[in-house]
Amino acid sequence: MAKITPILMAGGSGTRLWPVSRKAFPKQFAQLIGEQTLFQASALRLSGADYADPVVMTNADFRFIVAEQLEQVGLAPGAIVIEPAGRNTAPAILAAALMVAKTDPEALLLVAPSDHVIPDVAAFSRAVQQGSGPAADGRIVTFGITPDRPETGYGYLELAGQGDGPQPLARFVEKPDAERAAQMLAQGNFLWNAGIFLFKASSMIDAFRQHAPEYLDPVGQALSQAKTDLGFLRLAPAPWEGLADNSIDYAVMEKADNLTVVRFSDRWSDLGGWDAVWRETLDAAPSDRGVATAHATAIDCDNVLLRSDDPDLEVVGIGLQDTMVVATGDAVLVAGMDRAQDVRLAVSALKDQKKKQATAFPRDHRPWGWFETLALADRFQVKRIVVKPGAALSLQSHVHRSEHWIVVSGTAKVTVDQTVTLVTENQSIYVPLGAVHRMENPGKVPMVLIEVQTGSYLGEDDIIRYEDVYARDNDD
Repeated sequence: MAKITPILMAGGSGTRLWPVSRKAFPKQFAQLIGEQTLFQASALRLSGADYADPVVMTNADFRFIVAEQLEQVGLAPGAIVIEPAGRNTAPAILAAALMVAKTDPEALLLVAPSDHVIPDVAAFSRAVQQGSGPAADGRIVTFGITPDRPETGYGYLELAGQGDGPQPLARFVEKPDAERAAQMLAQGNFLWNAGIFLFKASSMIDAFRQHAPEYLDPVGQALSQAKTDLGFLRLAPAPWEGLADNSIDYAVMEKADNLTVVRFSDRWSDLGGWDAVWRETLDAAPSDRGVATAHATAIDCDNVLLRSDDPDLEVVGIGLQDTMVVATGDAVLVAGMDRAQDVRLAVSALKDQKKKQATAFPRDHRPWGWFETLALADRFQVKRIVVKPGAALSLQSHVHRSEHWIVVSGTAKVTVDQTVTLVTENQSIYVPLGAVHRMENPGKVPMVLIEVQTGSYLGEDDIIRYEDVYARDNDD
């Protein structure tokens, strides 16, 4: 049988796992469970002899993060497709189907969110193989999770039959209240809707032609007019902008009559809140169910999650019950465990107050590395900058600020106007206001420097780019 092409969905804003997950760096790219990020674990789960190289659907803000995280785990993408704007899952999945169908309309595609936790990779592979036969026969296969509790946070799939093999889908069920969820759990023929789908490229295109034809022309045009940019495939923005925001469930799945469900009964979580993170880490927690990370300590706590993602910030809980405390370098969340689904309210409140913590991190990831602000006041800012081996910042200048760079680790190749200088550890260099400059790391280890900015305006938009190996504009 031909290899299955994984389609990894890697967009989203990640508000329910704030403050670790934010719009600038949502949960799939964070290391929440285990040694890898959720995105990396998802990509590895869908790799190997049965799978082709993955196609990743993402947006421009995450393109370099996607490429870097795949490289870190030794995977090469089949394509990284950049959506011009978020329009939910329906147009993204159609774009993937149309793209793959150009070379093989009969190819099987496995669409999966990139933020799920599925510890038993072999069990999931067996479920995929169960669905491969129906998918090859033209069915659209969806995967349902055997529920272990009356969960109100998920939609459900009602099976038309009984047994453990692939079953016809009777209907989709919206998120129920607690009483209805308990009834469905007792009946045994309702599964959680995991949002994972397996189908032939031609089958999905036919489903759109029948149930959501308004998407075919604009998505097709966005794909045919797409441009390659540093190995990324940018869908054309003009046809895409007019698309309705719609999920694949509403656009196609709930109308289709050729759906098959494969049951998956092993551990699964979409990490939809901090309570889900608590459940996933509970096995490694003390018997009092006080879950604490490496930078947190729980003393006489019950039903508690204590987490610090900042090694310099230690969180200690004493005598807490039914509470979650999650800390980063610039924000701390304290909430009742039963309010996990309301964390998005914190993000909304911070947005209303125009607090940067609502969406942005102190650490800003760039294709060349990252930087973080250590101090910020009127007319000066201090940053730590880390540049990856072989990477280079753009050739640029600033209108409102000058910069002083002190190398603390590695070697920097610095261009200031017409002068090129190698700056090594414990050396510094001054970049006057208005000077055209660039910083590169010519070495084989990360280069770390401290940047001191002084001037009347210190915003990231005070930049004029002249050359950039990453083909970014001034706002990127």
